[in-house]
Amino acid sequence: MKVQVKQLDGSVTGDIELPAVFSEEYRPDLIKRAVLALQSTRYQPHGSYPYAGIRTSAHSWGSGRGVAHVPRIKNASRAARVPQARGGREAHPPKVIKVLVEKINRKERRKALKSAIAATGHEELARARGHRFDVPLPIVVEDRFESLTKADDVVTAIRALGAYEDIERSRESKKVRAGRGKVRGRRFKQRKSLLIITAGEPLRAAKNLPGVDAVSVTQLNTELLAPGTHAGRLSIWTESAIRQLEGLQ
Repeated sequence: MKVQVKQLDGSVTGDIELPAVFSEEYRPDLIKRAVLALQSTRYQPHGSYPYAGIRTSAHSWGSGRGVAHVPRIKNASRAARVPQARGGREAHPPKVIKVLVEKINRKERRKALKSAIAATGHEELARARGHRFDVPLPIVVEDRFESLTKADDVVTAIRALGAYEDIERSRESKKVRAGRGKVRGRRFKQRKSLLIITAGEPLRAAKNLPGVDAVSVTQLNTELLAPGTHAGRLSIWTESAIRQLEGLQ
């Protein structure tokens, strides 16, 4: 299948044959597994202090007192150390030795990546994610796009390509998070917008645009292509990035 290659002003400069990866079967089950496995590598192990609740002088009174055999504070009668006592140890505390990383087979991970790449060319999946655009997918732009050094020039090009409305959608979606996350370094939440894929270095001029991620084709992973495990992210590919996908196995 061929798609149009556009210039920075939005005009068509030619067409390009899409690699075979864009014909990959859509597998939302594998994509979800791959994204969750990737996210699990960022979990921070945590556990309680091993001696929490048991550093006490408490010991049991034994039989013959007419009371339960729970440990009690010396020179007092308050129960301690056991889970049912106030200030006692926790019954099953979290432990740092717990395995948090989810594993996924290498072939499944590759299949998920190829499926997520193919999903960037499905308009119905992109619209289901809430993206706004008025051009056919996938969007392929000439390689001069990679040489832009100013954010204003990037915005002008994205407007000409018909995808700037999605950036505005992301800007308007910024909200204060509900709950305790506000005091844990994640006060705001915002919807994802464009993913810009280049052949060389990531496009630095686009890094501050709302919801936009800019990566090179060698940095692609399923989480970038399918945020929240939902595939079909609106993406802009450069011509050279498309050509590099031809060798993807």
